[in-house]
Amino acid sequence: VQLQASGGGLVQAGGSLRLSCATSGFSLDHFAVGWFRQAPGKEREGVSCISSSAGSTYYADSVKGRFTISKDRTKRTVYLQMNSLKFEDTAVYYCATDFVLPCGSDYLARAYGMDYSGKGTQVTVSS
Repeated sequence: VQLQASGGGLVQAGGSLRLSCATSGFSLDHFAVGWFRQAPGKEREGVSCISSSAGSTYYADSVKGRFTISKDRTKRTVYLQMNSLKFEDTAVYYCATDFVLPCGSDYLARAYGMDYSGKGTQVTVSS
C-alpha cells in the first residue's frame, strides 16, 4: 500500500492549489482516504475524507466551504482542491487511509493512527 501526496507550493492568501494523492496497493472503491495536515509546532489534524463506494465526503469546520475532496478511480488518485487559502492553512499535507474506519468525524480524529500514510507535501500561504 502506498500513498504519495503532491501539488503543494507557495501561494498568496486568497489563492488556490490542488493537491493530488496517488495511491496503489488498495482500491478506492473499498476504502476511504483522508487528507491531514500538520503546521509547525502543532498537532496533526484531519482536513477531509472521502468514502469508498458512495464517495460521500466530510470536512473539518476550518476548511468547510473552501476545500473540496474528490477522487478519480481510473487514475487511483484523490484530490484536494483548496480555494480561498488563508495563512493558517500553511502546513505539510498528508494523505492516508485506514482499512477499518469509514469516512467521518472519527476518521479525521485519527490523525496519528491511520493504517497507511504517505509523505507529505508543503503548502505555504503568504499573508
